[in-house]
Amino acid sequence: MSQEIAVIGSPEFTTGFRLAGVRKCANVPEDEKDDRLDEAVEETLADDDVGIVVMRDADLDHLSRTVRRDVEGSVEPVLVTLGGGAGSGLREQIKRAIGIDLMDEDE
Repeated sequence: MSQEIAVIGSPEFTTGFRLAGVRKCANVPEDEKDDRLDEAVEETLADDDVGIVVMRDADLDHLSRTVRRDVEGSVEPVLVTLGGGAGSGLREQIKRAIGIDLMDEDE
């Protein structure tokens, strides 16, 4: 079974992904994030067809504590955040998703 990428964020953020062929996008306008972002994330996490969820790093601040904990601890689908600087924890996200550290220099 092949899984899809889902993108959650403002229409400006998701548009580029739509143009690249991502079909699962949840648009949440900036002024509605505090009210609607939790619901969009919960629906996306519950979708069995989604393997990767892409969000802006700054949008995590709009999530409630419980939804943020769920999304940060999720292995399937795995969360990938963009725009956090310094890799935004991408190494840890990959390690959590596949179970090994690909960038470990000891091996």
